[in-house]
Amino acid sequence: MSGDHPQPSAASSDAARSIWSGDAAILIYIAVATVVVHVLSGGRYGFHRDELATLDDARHLAWGYIAYPPVTPFFGRMSLILFGTSLSGFRFFAAVAQAGAVFLTGLMAREMGARRSTQLVAVLAAIPACLGGGALMQYVSFDYFFWVLATYFMVRLLKSGDPRWWLGIGSAIGLGMMSKYTMVFFACGIVVAVILTDARRFLKSKWLWCGVAISLLIFIPNLIWQVQHHFVSVDFLRTIHARDIRIGFTAYFFPHQLALTLLAFPLWMAGFYFCMFSQDGRRYRTLGWMFLTVLAIFLVVKARGYYFAPIYPMLYAAGGVWGQEWLASLRAKSARKILAIAWTALAFDIALAIAVALPIAPINSGWGRIAIRINRNYGDAIGWPELVQTLAQIRNSLPEAERARTGILAANYGEAGAVNLLGPQYGLPPVISGGNSFWAHGYGDPPPETVIVVGFSRAFVERNFASCELVAKIWNEFGVENEETRDHPDIFVCRGLKQSWPDFWRNFQYFG
Repeated sequence: MSGDHPQPSAASSDAARSIWSGDAAILIYIAVATVVVHVLSGGRYGFHRDELATLDDARHLAWGYIAYPPVTPFFGRMSLILFGTSLSGFRFFAAVAQAGAVFLTGLMAREMGARRSTQLVAVLAAIPACLGGGALMQYVSFDYFFWVLATYFMVRLLKSGDPRWWLGIGSAIGLGMMSKYTMVFFACGIVVAVILTDARRFLKSKWLWCGVAISLLIFIPNLIWQVQHHFVSVDFLRTIHARDIRIGFTAYFFPHQLALTLLAFPLWMAGFYFCMFSQDGRRYRTLGWMFLTVLAIFLVVKARGYYFAPIYPMLYAAGGVWGQEWLASLRAKSARKILAIAWTALAFDIALAIAVALPIAPINSGWGRIAIRINRNYGDAIGWPELVQTLAQIRNSLPEAERARTGILAANYGEAGAVNLLGPQYGLPPVISGGNSFWAHGYGDPPPETVIVVGFSRAFVERNFASCELVAKIWNEFGVENEETRDHPDIFVCRGLKQSWPDFWRNFQYFG
């Protein structure tokens, strides 16, 4: 009849239900839940010193920066446009990137043959890294995502044999290189793994070489920037790596892996076994050789332990598939006990990550003090408002005629970023600093005659200025000891630079 409306068929209703309750939907719900957790917890404490540098670079978009490629400052700029200087808003895209990696971990498990429960095991194993990696706006977050994206495309390639997946792999590698240069080690892992396994058949495929071309095309703008700036990032990386070795950041690589994977370490080890030795995992041998190659490279170059974190999601996925078949061979009672232990272990890992990796502990509580000792990032997120307020009080205490020619000289990028972020509300001038990208901003025109110096030693100020007076110490309202209060707490007012500003500035660039 003309007044009747067509009724949905049973098939279309089932299809709609499957969209909202299917495997992919469940994985999306979990990934979105991690973003919600990050947004709700991300407004605590304050900006980390690395975030302050990224935020400042986000205001000066370029194809490259001394400390990192352009992807992270780009997302920082998007955050500023959308959310202003909201702390949780600034961290939003990092949280989304980590959530994407969680989703891809579940998809990898599904592609390898995992049932829904096994996909959830792989995803839960990946959540602690997601909570830690998305808690701050840093290049680690995006680097991690593009490693996992490339491994997902690799899984699709190895499963299907369709060489067109090389286009996705090349794109992920190119974008990864625009996030963090350690992606080159992952690319080396792929090259060696392809040569050593049946995947060498792809060497004759035009799609592989198109993928290589895409990765290079994506990376070219940053390469041009490096050429224009005399490969300054190479000098930066060499300096930082030497520092890391000197102060022990690269020591204990293997114990650090246990800290990264926590009680999920049997799962990734099972995944490695599945890829390298299991007959069922034969088609994924390439993944096993990727793992071994990157591991060997990192050991040779003495990399920091957390650089290896993005390699584990593919092994969580593979380990879940191996465990799925192993449990099927056991008696039901034994399988249930093992599953209960596994779920408990993964729940413990997530609870520990929430307690330590997220900035939710009251700062001066027992829990907060323990969390800050374990996760030093949050100690370095405390005290910036107090620092800038102190600098403003010092500037305001100077004779009025002197204030107009007074600058602020900051030693590190945390101090410099804090002054540029919070200083305008006190009428402070743009910071002067030789650290990383700040050096390119210069010392102002006209240059200052009086300088408030923060973060430098007394020896430095006496060597470079005719007169200096210690006027204050760096502090924070919680009394938390961090790099600022412990290593360089003095604030000076200095006058009479002993050489011209151009001569001083020419040799003042440094990396940190």
